[in-house]
Amino acid sequence: MDISVVIPVMDEEESLEELYSSLKGVLDKLGKSYEIIFIDDGSKDDSFKILKNLAEKDRDVLVIRFRANFGQTAALSAGFKYAKGDIIVTLDADLQNEPEDIPKLLEKIEGGYDVVSGWRKERKDKLLTRRIPSFLANKVISRITGVYLHDYGCTLKAYRREIIKNIDLYGQMHRFIPALAKWLGASIGEVVVKHSKRKHGRSKYGLSRTITVILDLITVRFLLSFSTKPIQIFGLLGIISGAIGFVIGVLLVIQRQFFRIPLGNRPMLFLSVLLIFVGIQFISMGLLGEMQARTYHESQNKPTYVVKEIIGGGE
Repeated sequence: MDISVVIPVMDEEESLEELYSSLKGVLDKLGKSYEIIFIDDGSKDDSFKILKNLAEKDRDVLVIRFRANFGQTAALSAGFKYAKGDIIVTLDADLQNEPEDIPKLLEKIEGGYDVVSGWRKERKDKLLTRRIPSFLANKVISRITGVYLHDYGCTLKAYRREIIKNIDLYGQMHRFIPALAKWLGASIGEVVVKHSKRKHGRSKYGLSRTITVILDLITVRFLLSFSTKPIQIFGLLGIISGAIGFVIGVLLVIQRQFFRIPLGNRPMLFLSVLLIFVGIQFISMGLLGEMQARTYHESQNKPTYVVKEIIGGGE
């Protein structure tokens, strides 16, 4: 299989037939083998009925139906699991992404990139509630992860199979896939894609997901930098805290011994003791994290590296 197109769906009954028709037209022109995977993420409308009809009349369509709404990350993860294509393309079902842009992503992939992300340069969403928060979020995410993209939130992306199959997704991590792929040594590209106003239904996202994004960003930053060496972050914090507490304690002892300044009513004494104990706790957390990291990697036979290719050595 050359191409797999993965599409999460939730209550998009009015868009599905038009999306399918447009997508088929684009994929047929490529002259490559392909499959279209729809993941019904607990739709309450007739989305599954429409998808079932499409799958019955087209052998290139695969429909995965969730028992409940598990979220876009879970839907994409299921799509990645069942995808057979060498290149996997993700796409929203709301018709705001244009299937006509898929060849542009594939061309970029064929140019040597492992991940290609769409950039909705002329976005058609509301300015205050969608575009401005998105602009600020993309700046922050790019700065923290070190992977500079204009549009992390664009679902229209293309991945090489060997990259996406090595990424496990949890929570709401789908928007950070390029950053996680970079940790695997993937080359990241970006192309400008079209963006249309929503024709049917309403958006499932808003400002309410800001807190979730922030927490996931903290998680991603930790995974990118310290997932295999937690002692380095917790140990550093512990050493800093303990050192500050120790210095304060030494100064207080000097004041007591040489200047006869009483310590009984000094808040700094309690701060010194607190910082030393906090330092010990941070170092202990780092050691526990090291044990858990080793248990995770060794029990699941999970390597701490990713091999791109092996040349020579016979078979």
